[in-house]
Amino acid sequence: MPATIFIALLGIKVELHLLVLPLLALGLNLLLFLAMPMVLPLMGISKKTPEYRTAKLLIPSLAPGLSCFPFVLEFLGEDYLAKAAMADLGNKVFVLFFLYLVAMNWHYALQSNQSKKGSAQLGPMLKAMISEPVNIFIGVALLLLVFGFTMDSLPFFLSETLEKLSLIMTPLVLLFIGLAVKIKRKQFFQIFSLLCTRAGLVLLISGTFIMITGIQAQNEILLTMAFGLSACSFWPYAHIAAVDGLELENKPKKKTFNNDFGIAILALSFPLSTMLILGVLNSGTFFASGYTIFLIAGLLFALGLLPPLFNGLTTKWAHLKFISPKLDRPAAENA
Repeated sequence: MPATIFIALLGIKVELHLLVLPLLALGLNLLLFLAMPMVLPLMGISKKTPEYRTAKLLIPSLAPGLSCFPFVLEFLGEDYLAKAAMADLGNKVFVLFFLYLVAMNWHYALQSNQSKKGSAQLGPMLKAMISEPVNIFIGVALLLLVFGFTMDSLPFFLSETLEKLSLIMTPLVLLFIGLAVKIKRKQFFQIFSLLCTRAGLVLLISGTFIMITGIQAQNEILLTMAFGLSACSFWPYAHIAAVDGLELENKPKKKTFNNDFGIAILALSFPLSTMLILGVLNSGTFFASGYTIFLIAGLLFALGLLPPLFNGLTTKWAHLKFISPKLDRPAAENA
């Protein structure tokens, strides 16, 4: 992972007219993050639980490199792939820095025996952030970038080693997810509902943006939708693993995150996002209108909210059936 980020940063070619794209991607991340406290309770995920914190960290993140870029290149071409890569810079800032700070803040707030002031929590959090291998590589890469270095400027043995290490990340991540995932039936439907609601929210935000800006170019619309529908990123899970490592040493009574729940979200996110992105890019002129996007967003919301609604009605019905015999019993005894 550090090698992959190092290469990505040294390969950045900043174009002034594309600088707005990272800000738009970062805005999408933040809107999804802010929406999670309203969405997660609807899925039956209670606040102040490890599952809640895990989902809130993973759901707003995007992994366009694994789930979006190959299809954008195939359907829209290299120019749009460059735009998607530029937009991913904002997403990278969100998943690598913002979510790391959020994860460590939750960890220290939960595991502290006494309530600490913000400055008291900030010290250990900054220390952990600076010592993280990924962040060390990011700092070195940015420093080299400032002085005009690129991957071609590095010694051959170093650049070749980093590139080889980077190439094995994707298969290792997917292999790890496949081996580690353990999804129960109830959890499957819960996560499926959550991911469908996330996709509906992404399309709602994308449709609103397209309507406000008045975008007419079909490929621009498809790129906006496909990028937002990317799978959940593996980077927040790396933060979860780092926190789990800290808690493994201290053995706390309460865990900050649920590792298995995070793996399950990643495992379901990739195939669902792939199908949605392929459906969007194969749609032709179907999404030429913002109203069509809102219609599909509504369908995804319905698909996401129906299972928890049905589950809630079933539970309520079972509860009433359990209580009604007890209410009828005194009347029968009096008769």
